[in-house]
Amino acid sequence: MRFEACRLDDQAPMEEIRRRQLVLLQRHLAHLEDCSPYYRRLFQSIGFSSDQLTQLDQLGNLPVTGKAELARYNRDFLAVDEDQVVDVCVTSGTTGEPVTVWQTESDLQRLAANEMQAFVAAGITRRHRVLIAAALDRGFMAGLAYFLGLRAIGATIMRAGSSSLEYLAETLRQQRPQIMVGVPSLFLSLARHLQQQGTDCRALGVEKLICIGEPIRRPDLTLSSLGEALTEQWAAQILGTYAGTEIATAFADCEQGCGGHLLPELALIEIVNEDGTVSNAGQVGEVVVTPLGIEGTPLLRYRTGDMAMLHDDPCVCGRQTPRLGPIVGRREQMLKCRGTTFFPATIANVLHSIPAIEGHYIEVSCRHDLADEVKVVVGCNDPAITADWISTRIAALTRVKLQVVVRSPAEVAGITRRSDRRKPVTFFDYRGFNQ
Repeated sequence: MRFEACRLDDQAPMEEIRRRQLVLLQRHLAHLEDCSPYYRRLFQSIGFSSDQLTQLDQLGNLPVTGKAELARYNRDFLAVDEDQVVDVCVTSGTTGEPVTVWQTESDLQRLAANEMQAFVAAGITRRHRVLIAAALDRGFMAGLAYFLGLRAIGATIMRAGSSSLEYLAETLRQQRPQIMVGVPSLFLSLARHLQQQGTDCRALGVEKLICIGEPIRRPDLTLSSLGEALTEQWAAQILGTYAGTEIATAFADCEQGCGGHLLPELALIEIVNEDGTVSNAGQVGEVVVTPLGIEGTPLLRYRTGDMAMLHDDPCVCGRQTPRLGPIVGRREQMLKCRGTTFFPATIANVLHSIPAIEGHYIEVSCRHDLADEVKVVVGCNDPAITADWISTRIAALTRVKLQVVVRSPAEVAGITRRSDRRKPVTFFDYRGFNQ
C-alpha cells in the first residue's frame, strides 16, 4: 500500500487545518478499531466506537498509551498481517524496556515524507551534501528516517554514523558536507577533537547543524548554552528537531529557529498536565502525540514522557500550526532537592557553557520521600576548574549547591558512551533502589 500524501497547507487558517485533521483522526481511529488487537480491546472496555468522535476536542477524553503498555502488550499493537511488514525498528531502551515498532511499505513512505518536509523547512535542497552522524544499524529508526528524507530531496548523503570521532573528522576533511545531522553534544566533542588536531572546524564549510536527541534551545526559544557553544565552534546555523521511534514523526525547526513545527497531516499533539487535563499554549506539560497515517504500529495519545510547551502564535515563516518548544526534561527525571524542583537539563545547560568540561553524567538516589541526593560527575583535565567552582555555577541556576565530582574525560566517556545508544547516557536514577 502506498502512503497517501494528503499534504495540508500549514499556512491556511487553523480552522481549515483542524477540519482536515478531524477527517484524518476519524480514519485513524477506524483503523485502530478494525486492525489493532490492543485498541480494539481498549475501545470495547470503555464502550467507545470510532464513529463517536465528531470533534477534535474529544480526543482528550480518550485514554493515553504509555511506554509500559507498549512494552507489555507489544505484539498486540501490530495492526497488519506480518507479511506486510517490511522493516522492524527497535527502540534504544534509553528510558525503559526496548519495544518493537513494525513498519509497512506505506509507513516507510510516510517516514520519508515526514523527514523530507522537515529538512526542506530547514533549507536543505538537492544541492547540499549532508553527513548523517547517527546509526543506521541495530534497528534504530532515526538514521533510516534521515536517509529516506534526504534521498527524497535528492541531496548527497554521507552515512558516517556516530561511533568514531576520528572517522567523522576524516569524512569532514575529505567530503566537505555543508550540513550535518546528529546529537549536538557529539558535534561539540567533534569540534574539540578537530581543534586538538590543529583543524579549525569553522573553515570546513559546514553551514548548518541539524541537532537531534538533545535540546539546543531554552524555553523562550533562544539558543541554550549548548547551542551557543556550537555556534561559536562551527560558525554555522544551529537548528533542532524532536522525534521518537514510537511516534515516527518529527517536530523540526524551520530556518527561523522558532521551535519544532507540527506537520498537521502526520500528527496531533497535546501538552498534558499531571492531572490528565490538556494544557494551554505556553504551559509546560507532558508531550502526548497521536501519529496519523500509520499502518503497522498505530498509536493513540502516546505519552512520550518528555516535558515541553507549545507555541501557538504564527511563525515568522508563515506557518500557522503550533510549534513544540525544547524538551525541558523527562517527567520521571524531575529532581526534588532541598525544597527546589528542577530537571537534569538545567544542570546540563550550565556544564555546556564551560568549554573545559568534556562530558558529564548525573547520579540520583533518594534519602527520603521529599529529597533527592544528586551527584554530578564531570569530565575535565583543567586543574583550574574545581568541583566547588562548578557546584557554585550550577547553584546559580538551580538555587541548590550539588555534589560535584571531577574525573578525566576518558573516564566519563567510558560511562556515558555506549554502542547500543545513539546519544550519551547521562542520567542514572537509583531512587527506586533506595526504598
